[in-house]
Amino acid sequence: MKRIEVKLIPRTLGRKSERKRMRREGYIPVEIYGKGVENAHAYMSLKDFLALPHGETFLIVADLNGDKRVCFLKEVQYGWLGDNPIHIDLYDISKVKEIDIEVPIEFVGVPEGVALGGTFEVVLSTLTVRASVENIPDKIVVDVSKLGLGDSLHVRDIQPPPNCIILDNPEEVVAVVLEPEAEETTTEETTTT
Repeated sequence: MKRIEVKLIPRTLGRKSERKRMRREGYIPVEIYGKGVENAHAYMSLKDFLALPHGETFLIVADLNGDKRVCFLKEVQYGWLGDNPIHIDLYDISKVKEIDIEVPIEFVGVPEGVALGGTFEVVLSTLTVRASVENIPDKIVVDVSKLGLGDSLHVRDIQPPPNCIILDNPEEVVAVVLEPEAEETTTEETTTT
């Protein structure tokens, strides 16, 4: 699993003026918490946050005054416009044996039904997986080349990665190949009076 090191700046609680100043300077408040660990309050630079990968599973090595804590991104709160992050929660997994985490699905191959005019539609782009910290997969690769027209791929059809358990409902649809819509030809009839 990919690990990304991020340098954090310590934060003192209860000083609204400091939070405003740090946000103006391009920093986002961060809370680090987890099972059996002491909570920590810090700031992460907006530049570091925007450089984090998208669409893949990764761990963050949070460096706070030399204390390195392995975390995953638990939650990001955005401003009312939805484009600027205003708060980040990191979950420290150093004392955790197993974790439930969402892992992205990568679809490979072209479904047979697409060659016949069908449309491939993704219903689920991530699966929830339970695994030990060492066995968290970056992504789950699924071959969809055998899907024909009208076929669907369910969670039960996906082979879980080694040492992992898929927690999603086995009956849930992951992807489907839709049949082409029948084109209706319309003819205009003109009537004369």
